[in-house]
Amino acid sequence: MPRLSALSPSTDHSRRAPVLGLLVALVAATLVPLLAAAPAQAASRVSVANPDGDAVVDATYATTLTVSGSGFQSVQGGHGGVYVFFGTVDPGWQPSRGGRTGVDYFYVPDSESADNQGFQKYVAFPGSDTAASANGGTMSASGAWSTTVVVPGATFTAYDRSSNERTIDCREVTCGIITVGAHGVTNSSNETFTPIEVGSLYDEEPAGGGSAAPPGATTTTAPGAAAAEPGAAPTTAAPAAPAGPPALEVDRSAAVAGRVLPFRATGLTPGQQLSVTFDDGAAGAGPFQVAADGSMAGVVTLPAETEAGTHELRVFGTAEPLAVSFAVQAADTAPATEEVAVSAPEDDGGLDWLALGFVVVAALVLAAAAGRLLLVRRKATR
Repeated sequence: MPRLSALSPSTDHSRRAPVLGLLVALVAATLVPLLAAAPAQAASRVSVANPDGDAVVDATYATTLTVSGSGFQSVQGGHGGVYVFFGTVDPGWQPSRGGRTGVDYFYVPDSESADNQGFQKYVAFPGSDTAASANGGTMSASGAWSTTVVVPGATFTAYDRSSNERTIDCREVTCGIITVGAHGVTNSSNETFTPIEVGSLYDEEPAGGGSAAPPGATTTTAPGAAAAEPGAAPTTAAPAAPAGPPALEVDRSAAVAGRVLPFRATGLTPGQQLSVTFDDGAAGAGPFQVAADGSMAGVVTLPAETEAGTHELRVFGTAEPLAVSFAVQAADTAPATEEVAVSAPEDDGGLDWLALGFVVVAALVLAAAAGRLLLVRRKATR
């Protein structure tokens, strides 16, 4: 009886083929769920619509816009959220890139109180410690939100960093909806600008000439302004008298170098647009518009290099000087609190480095197996 010889190359190949197929199946079964679980991060998007569903505001009369956002970075329990403004921007306007209000972007001023005139809205993060003051609702966990913003018309008055008036005409520059981080938060993921057109939404001519206006439409931004009559020039009613003498106070517990300092002023003339400065211009904020009750509230960031001691916050734009002195703690002596800044997630194109590394290793394994199989086949044909 002849002895059995060693396994031939063909027999060896027949045994290797099922093993190679099993290897390919295992790699595929691992890669597909991994790739599917790492989608590219959705960019923040904003949609705008007037009552007719178009991204257009009237040049003469106030227009209420419905503004909706999606894909924003939502921070559960995070401080702040997103401010929603109407205004204009210059290149590089984003706060995360060093852009500053009154220099690189301008918007319709309003008070930061929940019952402001609707020119400025605040959308809070879910579970935020400042959610009670949010007049634009709360952002969902997925980064979606919706609110309304009032646009007074084609022109509005803004202020630069020196509290000088500046008239913005949206028929000459591009205006739109601006979103930025609220309450001192700097977050590039939530900084957007959505352009809006200016047109004539109420251009039908009534009998006898003139320009038709929608019921209740107004042409003024001041509180207490009278409604515009068809064909009549805009009129503004005298502002209400302030209640009590002017007063300014700050949150003294938050007076720490490098942090955000909340302040509130009362007894002011409704409709005024005012700014605040810290010390002799070391920091500033505004403009802010006084609410109908004569109050104005906001925040200003104290410079990190501020020395411990007594400092002063002043209001500019009032008939009489208005200021308050208070003690500031140095940054290294203050108790630790939650960080205000939020870092934006890096866009990795949809794959993290671990997944990419696994893909490379798996490809090398498959290439080696295929090369080994090709070598066996060549030997078998000799």
